Amino acid sequence: MKRSEINKALREMESMCRHYHCFLPPFCSLTPAQWQSMGHEYDEVRECMLGWDITDYGMGDFDKLGFSLVTIRNGSRRSEKYPKVYAEKLLYLKEGQYAPNHFHWYKTEDIINRGGGNVLIRVYNSLPDEEIDFTSDVTVHTDGLERTVPAGTQIRLTPGESIFIPRRLYHDFTVEKGSGAVLLGEVSQCNDDERDNRFQPPMGRFPQIEEDEPPYRLLCTEYPKAK
Repeated sequence: MKRSEINKALREMESMCRHYHCFLPPFCSLTPAQWQSMGHEYDEVRECMLGWDITDYGMGDFDKLGFSLVTIRNGSRRSEKYPKVYAEKLLYLKEGQYAPNHFHWYKTEDIINRGGGNVLIRVYNSLPDEEIDFTSDVTVHTDGLERTVPAGTQIRLTPGESIFIPRRLYHDFTVEKGSGAVLLGEVSQCNDDERDNRFQPPMGRFPQIEEDEPPYRLLCTEYPKAK
């Protein structure tokens, strides 16, 4: 993924957040130059991978297969140093983009439509061998409503609506055609994007970056070590 694509995606997501009055914490606006002088006071940001996360899943076609995210708060299942048992993200998806099918072994989450268009979230159960169950019905919970839908159903969330995603439930994201880009919220247990995603089909989680221009912001995988 080109750095210019990442920079463009960052600016678009910042604009969407401003439009819907989703104000971001101060570390989200630190420049790459400022990060060079940051000390251990920002270890939580580094070690819990807070901040910006723009990805094409290593597939090289961000406008078709990609997602823009920012992790606002997070704990760690692997360190008592960060005892939060919860995480929060904002996610931005444009029309024509697809965030691929996956499940989480440990994390449960609510996905909330915070504004913009309508998001479509396709759901499948998983089999004991962790493959996709293409046949069994899926029980879903949306804003206190329980219902059962056929495998592969796309759950449509309009602004203000949400869905609960339990462990090992396969899900993907697209935007309903004609409804416009969408800003999503994610409220979950601790997030671990290095170890807690099973993609089907398999793919990477973070992009390989081609440096065709200077970075506008650093991604959560790029912070320099503390001074």
